[in-house]
This record gives sequence, C-alpha cells and structure tokens, in this order.
Amino acid sequence: MQTLKYDTEVDLGNDNTSHTMIVAMVGANCRVLDVGCASGYLARVLTERGCTVSGVEHDPAAVAEARPHLADIVVGNVEELDLVDHFGRAAFDVVIFGDVLEHLRRPLDVLRMARPLLAPGGFVVASIPNIAHGAVRLALLEGRFDYRPLGLLDDTHVRFFTRESVEALFRDAGLIPVQMRRTTAGLFETEFGGTPADHPPELIARILADPEATTYQFVVKAVIDNAANAVRALHDREEAARREIESLRRELQQARAAARERTTAVIDPAPAAAARAELARMRAGLDRVTAERDRARAELDALMATRLMRAARLPRAAYARLRTGP
Repeated sequence: MQTLKYDTEVDLGNDNTSHTMIVAMVGANCRVLDVGCASGYLARVLTERGCTVSGVEHDPAAVAEARPHLADIVVGNVEELDLVDHFGRAAFDVVIFGDVLEHLRRPLDVLRMARPLLAPGGFVVASIPNIAHGAVRLALLEGRFDYRPLGLLDDTHVRFFTRESVEALFRDAGLIPVQMRRTTAGLFETEFGGTPADHPPELIARILADPEATTYQFVVKAVIDNAANAVRALHDREEAARREIESLRRELQQARAAARERTTAVIDPAPAAAARAELARMRAGLDRVTAERDRARAELDALMATRLMRAARLPRAAYARLRTGP
C-alpha cells in the first residue's frame, strides 16, 4: 500500500486533536461532504456514527483508498470544480475543510462556493493552523522561516492565518463562526523543537502573554450569515470570555507561585495572608467569567435551536444572498 502524506488514524481518545474536535462538531446521522478527504480516515469514523459521507480529493492514490468509505467522490482540484453542479444545492448538512483552506490560493472563493451546498440549518467545519504560534514567532526572531513536510509550515501551504484573519475569512464568505476550539502545543512541544534555555526568559514571557501563543490549530464551526445578529453577538461574548479566562488562569498561576514563596520565606504572616486573599479574589473572578462564558454558550445553543430561527432561515438566507452574492 502506498504511504500517503496526509493519511492518519483518528484517535478519539485524544481530545487535543483537530480530528476529535471535527467529529464532535459534526455529530451523528448527517449528510457530510469532506473536502480534501485524503484516504477517507474521517469518513470511516463518521460513517460509524450514521453519517453519509461524500468526498473531494485531487490525489488519485488517496482516492483509491478513500472510495470504499464514501457514498460519492469527486476527483480534482476543489478550486476548479463546480460542486453545486455535481451534488446539487442543499445537498449536505455539513461541509468539512480539515486542514485544507491553507493549501488553497483562493480559500475565500471556495468557502463561498460551499454555502449553496448547505441544507437549511447546515454548517461548515474547518481546521486551520495558527501561524502566530509562539514557536513560529521565536523562529522568525532568529530569521528562520523553514518549510517542513508537515506541520505549521507544511511545504504545500500557500496561505497563513491568525485568529483574526480566520474570523475575517469566514465572515467575508458570508459565514459566522459560532464555535471556535483550539488544539494546543507548548512553545517547545512542536516540530520546531528548542528549549527555554535557548531564549531570554523575558522574551518567552512576553510571547506567552498572548493567549493564542500555544494555539496550534483553530477548529471552527460556522453557519450561514442570515442576518441573525444575536448569533454573532453571542459568539463574540463567548470568545471574549474565553480570552479573559486564559488571562486570569495565567495570573492565578503566577499568584500561586508568589504565595508559595511568601509563605516559606517570611515569618510575618501578613504577606502570606495578603497573598491568600489575592488568590481568593482571582479564583472568584475566574469563576465569574467562566459562568459568563457558559451562559453565552447556552444562549447560543438555545437560539440556534429555536423554532423561530428555523422558520426564519429561508428569508434570512435570501437576505444573505442579496447582501453577499452567490
């Protein structure tokens, strides 16, 4: 059997992989189009969950391995195909772009093409590497931008994304991100290697001050922008709460370390008591923001499930077409 560059096994026991997150976002019993399906490794897992999976793939060797796991497959470059002509409008509940968009010259056009493929209530799921990972930043500071066979600087990547540009890409395509998860890797836990001793501590601290510095991939679920401004507002609330939680967690870790030092270094109990009070205040703040994030997430889920949202999808979709074009 030929070894394929992007062939892999889906390990659902590992929560820190884009494959596990994609499978969870897709769910069960859906009609799925897997763009860039490779050997069909995602299709195998999704089929076991009752999904009917079709695929798009340009590599003939991968197509041969994927075909037994797919209901249908289109062979070719997705940037040159008319998938609506092949599958028809509203043919899928989910369209997946698993580590695909960064390989395309015109990812915006491809996302726009995917919109008519979605049935009412359908959504896009995509995983996209984060070029702003701290390991890449450290390499750039040393004047290095070395492509590799796989990873953040895969030698077939032609586009690069940060969190802000990922959200802009989807919104420009007429899609609203309603969920954004992350796979993570520490500064020195990627293919770039290295150790903390290779860099000044203050530089490492400054890079880690950005909550996205350890984000390896973004995994995005996006729905058609149908003028439901409440969806966007709730997503923004959840994302803002997530960033505040990450910041509070870092501060809490630093405060705990300082409290331990004070407890062991001084006889006077006043500084230690002050440190414990500060820890308690920070824990309360973390609990408050976590509760706010959970409320926003629950409101978002409830809003997307309401009969009103379902009933209004078609007129809102017509509005979106007028606003953004086909």
